[in-house]
Amino acid sequence: MYPYIPNTQEDEKRMLEAIGANSIDDLFSDIPENIRLKRELNLNSSMSETEVSKDMIKLSQENKSINELTCFLGAGAYDHYIPSIVGHIISKSEFYTSYTPYQPEVSQGTLQYVFEYQTLMCNLTGMDVSNASLYDGGTAIAEAAFMASNITRRDQIVISKTVNPQAREVLKTYGHLQGLEIVEIKDEDGVTNLDELRNNVTDKTAAVIVQSPNFFGIIEDLKSIEEIAHSQKKTLFVTSVDPISLGILRAPGSLGADVVVGEGQSLGIPLSFGGPYLGFIAVNKRHMRKLPGRIVGQTLDKDDKRSYVLTLQAREQHIRREKATSNICSNQGINTLAAAVYLTTLGKKGLREVALQATQKAHYAFKEITKSGKYKPLFDKPFFKEFVVTSDVPVDDINKKLIDERILGGYSLERFYPQYKNAILYAVTEKRTKGEIDKLSSVLEGIK
Repeated sequence: MYPYIPNTQEDEKRMLEAIGANSIDDLFSDIPENIRLKRELNLNSSMSETEVSKDMIKLSQENKSINELTCFLGAGAYDHYIPSIVGHIISKSEFYTSYTPYQPEVSQGTLQYVFEYQTLMCNLTGMDVSNASLYDGGTAIAEAAFMASNITRRDQIVISKTVNPQAREVLKTYGHLQGLEIVEIKDEDGVTNLDELRNNVTDKTAAVIVQSPNFFGIIEDLKSIEEIAHSQKKTLFVTSVDPISLGILRAPGSLGADVVVGEGQSLGIPLSFGGPYLGFIAVNKRHMRKLPGRIVGQTLDKDDKRSYVLTLQAREQHIRREKATSNICSNQGINTLAAAVYLTTLGKKGLREVALQATQKAHYAFKEITKSGKYKPLFDKPFFKEFVVTSDVPVDDINKKLIDERILGGYSLERFYPQYKNAILYAVTEKRTKGEIDKLSSVLEGIK
């Protein structure tokens, strides 16, 4: 049986002759000798296709999925119910084989679902314009920062430490290469420290970025933060949100947000061991020409039939690279479609029901876990579907015990917040039952 990569020595010889090289080493002649690896790669010997298949199956069986475990882990990715129609619609060949809609006459399906998605996101966030999505929530925050810097001609970004720490890492990485100064504001009792925020927002600040519900699940005082942000002329107020929370919370657009961003994974997209996910960004009309990516519009064709076109496309494929609003603004097309199908299927009442159930069940879980006093609340603030508790038991020990009971436990805050020792962030979605929550509480109570 042939190796999995079936190039023979004869094949290699013919390819080298075709390009005028004597050996494979000639292909790397531009690499200085002193930095070359002087040994073989530490790889197993070649394997056949059946051997590779067996090996990969064996490796995959070492993973535990949410089909096997009851999930109470969140921190930015959530186990929400996904209606079966979502998978059915996005599996239709006219959608999953679609490509960038440069030619509207042959891309009406793609253009329509992007238009519908943009409309739904505007309705959800209370903003005027949404683009065709971004890579993920972290990238969306970085894009919002770039846009704010571009609009204000300022280089300072003020961001709360209650924003998802992984998103802040993405901002720092991209911001470093863009010459942005990132100022982080500490939290106080789980929310943004308003006094410190007020002292750091100056006439050099391009944007103030907060998240609500924040990384701890707590609802921030967006109105007070908006007033601080807009106390400086031109400074933009950027709000990162969980889109599910907008089923019961006021839209950020109604609270003075200039830009709304977030991660759309909870809108009909499975956990998938980490992605791909969906970043969203929406703005008010006065900033739409600085919005990265594409905007799809609705029009009439020559026969007066409804049709769709790319209306605004300030990205490097369409204009000079140096004039582009961004060079990292590719959208997640199939996930955009999934989000549109999910929101359309649920509607206003359905989304509100999801948000209410998640909130009520999270508060029930919080009450059950903390009622004996073994696990104590870390914060005393209103929360959405996530909450933090502490105990004398290390988080890793707790999560190992939970795995033994087929429960995927919470997130250790100590990873990014060393001041919060033995603090666990639990997430409770509408999928969790009373029995599952009671079992979590019972198992936690028995851990010593």
